[in-house]
Amino acid sequence: MSIFHSARRLAAAVSVLGVMGFAAPSSAQQVQVALGDTVSVETLSFVIALERAKERGFDYKLTSFSKEDLAIQAVINNQVQVAAATPYAVMQKTKAPIKNLFQMTHLVFFAVADNSIKDWKALDGQTFTFHARGSGTEAIGNILAKRNGINFGQRNYVAGSENRVVAMTNGQIKATIVDLANKNLLMQRAPGRFHVLPGLPTAASDEILFARTDWLDQNRAKAELLVEEMLKLWVEMHKNPAIIEQERAKRNLLRDLPKEVLADVTKFYTQGTTEGVYSKAGGSADAIKTDFEFYVEAGQMTGPVEQLKVEDFWDLGPLNKARAKVGS
Repeated sequence: MSIFHSARRLAAAVSVLGVMGFAAPSSAQQVQVALGDTVSVETLSFVIALERAKERGFDYKLTSFSKEDLAIQAVINNQVQVAAATPYAVMQKTKAPIKNLFQMTHLVFFAVADNSIKDWKALDGQTFTFHARGSGTEAIGNILAKRNGINFGQRNYVAGSENRVVAMTNGQIKATIVDLANKNLLMQRAPGRFHVLPGLPTAASDEILFARTDWLDQNRAKAELLVEEMLKLWVEMHKNPAIIEQERAKRNLLRDLPKEVLADVTKFYTQGTTEGVYSKAGGSADAIKTDFEFYVEAGQMTGPVEQLKVEDFWDLGPLNKARAKVGS
């Protein structure tokens, strides 16, 4: 089977979602949460924050998607109330009843290429591989292509940085964008075969916690509790990245992953906090402006930036209240 995701398979995934829907909540109080990514070491901090919130009464059911657009659509369709993805473009285009609550991660990604591709100019008209249509990796690629005066040829999509690393080492693709951990892994697995192309100086939001506005209106305390637990954990991990592995072991999370993968959890979060992947503040007016500038330049939002209003996309109330309790 080809490593590339075809439009037919995406349509099938949407069809299955529409037919099967979601399992009914075990109680009227249970919150349906969607993750626009797989549950992995990279998203472990989100799961831990959810578990901590659960201990304080935030009853939830998590559904994980391999594509974030499916998670966003699930929120729009009112199949889930809370999700983690990057919904800016959908929010602007559809006026969907959702608001961002917490900036979980920044787009600290790296463009990597086979040594046969010397620079960005060499990629003019060439095939480039992204995570998914409309993803942060494609936004980065669009900006870098524009700034370097090139146009990509065929665009391919392979979900998961780790899968694109495998494809790179197997010679199936020559250029892509991957996260910090997988950039390092690629260089370790195939020393001398690949190099990093010049990237962007600032990083916009990648994963954002957001929720339906009707749910927020009726469940303000729950939203505040979840945001507080997320901010608390993000602050803790910046002080001590090992807290994530300690919490994982305590709760026996990701127990099916190989031991060698779990052995690198602390290393991953040490790198992630040092390199700015995980947002310590959880969001701010300046960070949101950076998001607007980035996604407008990437062509995923419509400007001008000066006319975009924070309150149209964000509800900063829960975060401000959490910051008053936790600090950051």
